[in-house]
Amino acid sequence: MDNEKQFALKIITPDRVFYEGNVEMVELNTTEGEIGVLKHHIPLTVIVKPGILTITEEEGSVKEAALHEGFATILPDQMTIMAEIIEWPAEIDLGRAQAAKQRAQERIEKNDTETDIARAQTALQRAICRIEASK
Repeated sequence: MDNEKQFALKIITPDRVFYEGNVEMVELNTTEGEIGVLKHHIPLTVIVKPGILTITEEEGSVKEAALHEGFATILPDQMTIMAEIIEWPAEIDLGRAQAAKQRAQERIEKNDTETDIARAQTALQRAICRIEASK
């Protein structure tokens, strides 16, 4: 393994350190679009959007997680993700995610004045993210 390719990744939530280690690449969704991060990336702070977080470890080993909201700070030799919610596929209740997707879709389709559409769309994105990650 060529350690010249690796950089430090730390993912924290309000209640735990979700991941900490050296990685070759990280891919995630941001409010500006999907990005991939390699060592020597330009310094950047981004807002995380719900989606699949892909971590490429040494020798091409890949881990995926459902990343919902938060911020990421990127430096040339390290990256920190401060996530409100992030889950490994084994932590996801698929039935619950499918039910949440259904409820969110119904709220969006109903489109009455009492429905917070932005909140329903975020709930839909989270549910889809969970379903995709659990596959």
